[in-house]
Amino acid sequence: MSGNLPAPGSALRAMFRHECALQLRNRSELYNPLLFFTSIIVFVPLGISPEAGFLKQLAPGMVWIIALLSVLLSLDRVFQADFEDGSLEQALLSGQSGYMLVLAKVLVHWLFTGLPLTLLSPVLGIMLALPAEAYGCLMLSLFFGSGALCFIGAVGAALTVSLRRGGLLLSLIIIPLYVPVLIFGSGAVSAAAIGDSYGATLAVVVAFWLAALMLAPFAALGALKINLAE
Repeated sequence: MSGNLPAPGSALRAMFRHECALQLRNRSELYNPLLFFTSIIVFVPLGISPEAGFLKQLAPGMVWIIALLSVLLSLDRVFQADFEDGSLEQALLSGQSGYMLVLAKVLVHWLFTGLPLTLLSPVLGIMLALPAEAYGCLMLSLFFGSGALCFIGAVGAALTVSLRRGGLLLSLIIIPLYVPVLIFGSGAVSAAAIGDSYGATLAVVVAFWLAALMLAPFAALGALKINLAE
């Protein structure tokens, strides 16, 4: 029986393609985090101050806070639909690797949420008068940081998947865990903006991403199994 099971790599690829296809069927939901991210960045100069010196100081933290909220906005759809229609339970009972299933779901969620935010961030950095020398650090920090946010958030999404209106509880659970990533991510961009070395700070963000990548799928899988057992 075990000899008929696909190798972990091929199983992950198959799950990844399947999840991508599911995401592309609901394209309207994919634009919400990106529109939220863009809209708030555009409104900041209009609502606070268009003065370049002020925006330059505000930009690193503002971009990171809005990126964090954009990821948080979309977390409830990582497992919710599959949980409600029963396909998540069937997948976990079918003999598939639960770890690979969760990993594929979160990677696809990052691909359609965190990666677009990362690619768009330099354009929005221009709107906030962020110095050009900080764009590389901004993209790197958001690339790894948004991945960490997605994986950490998946644990909260799994814990609240059985709640119909678990958005507030999800936020209360996840936001404290997001704080270290936010501090080091925005800190790296702030250092780059003033010409200081940011390598060590960025390395901490990468470490958060690696830790979340390895550990969060196990925690999310355990939370899903608890909810399915109820």
